[in-house]
Amino acid sequence: MNRVVYLSFFLAFSTAIAAQPRLSPLARISVITCGPDTRELYAAFGHSAIRVYDPENGLDEAFNYGVFNFNQPNFYLNFAKGFLYYKLGVYAYPDFEQYYLRHDRYVHEQVLALTPAQKEKIFQFLIWNARPENQNYRYRYYQNNCASKIRDVLESQLGDAVRWDSSFLQTGHSFRRKTDEYLSELPWGDLGIDICLGLPIDRNMYAREYMFLPDYVEQFTDHAKIRTDSGWVALVAEKRMLERPPIRSTVTFVHPWVALCTLLLAFIALTVYDWKRKSISAWADLLLFGITGLVGCLLLALWMFTDHQDAARNLNLLWAFPLHVLGTVLVLRKNSTWRKPYFLFSFFLTTGLLATWWVLPQTLNPFLLPVVGAIWVRAGINWRLPHA
Repeated sequence: MNRVVYLSFFLAFSTAIAAQPRLSPLARISVITCGPDTRELYAAFGHSAIRVYDPENGLDEAFNYGVFNFNQPNFYLNFAKGFLYYKLGVYAYPDFEQYYLRHDRYVHEQVLALTPAQKEKIFQFLIWNARPENQNYRYRYYQNNCASKIRDVLESQLGDAVRWDSSFLQTGHSFRRKTDEYLSELPWGDLGIDICLGLPIDRNMYAREYMFLPDYVEQFTDHAKIRTDSGWVALVAEKRMLERPPIRSTVTFVHPWVALCTLLLAFIALTVYDWKRKSISAWADLLLFGITGLVGCLLLALWMFTDHQDAARNLNLLWAFPLHVLGTVLVLRKNSTWRKPYFLFSFFLTTGLLATWWVLPQTLNPFLLPVVGAIWVRAGINWRLPHA
């Protein structure tokens, strides 16, 4: 599943979309699934595309819904507001395939058992969809991406002639749980996504929603049936698998557990020191409450003022509390009558969060526990001790 246009590194432009002939009897339409690359966040989910191959007409193209243009008008503003547009790009398939193989990512091809009329309908739709006036679509992380678009093309063009079979599926998974599985080797990326996205991605998925992931597009296609002139048959007529050794992450960043537990121990040690000398280290509280407060302001803005629907109702706001920004003012105003009540409130808010961590409707990333622990100890000492 692409999140940036990394294909542009080897393709300078798309194959021109001109008037195309009708497909010959030798034509094939395939679903392509490309393996993940856990060294990069944007590539960790893999990728999907559609191949149209017709040797009689000299046609071999990859239709790729994972492309976007940094130069589109107001790109960064639209991205921040949640209006990110991807587009359907068309590339010479041999180049498309070789890119993934060169980067040690497997390529699986599922040739579909379609009638000539079904092949032609899908092909003509793809040609229409690739025109400049039709190629852009509104991207959403889980509902409308390069993998789910493959599902949507098959459903829209084949209608009730395609029948998905979800009997193989282990249900009861949420979008967040699946995201966590694919980002197990990129813990900082997983942490960032878990912080920014809220309750909407914690609901259990319906069967077809699993196809936001390329792996599940492949699995559903493997198990699907298609109605042809000879009746219901397996949707996949032939499967070609070009395997590569699994890619292991080579990221050398300190693991979040190490970094954040070290942070917690530092704040505990500082708190013990402050308690013994009966004085508050204001600089530490300015840093801790200032940063968490600013994170909270960002999360609140994503929820209230953008169209990032998956960022709504985010319970990370219980620790990244926006009013912590005002708490830093109270740290500086030593004699404020609001200082002790505010930090008493923060202490009990954090206590309640820690006590209910594992039963909240939103799964909070466990890497955040040391951060919440640091807020708890610093709120406690600011409540109990005066500034000197």
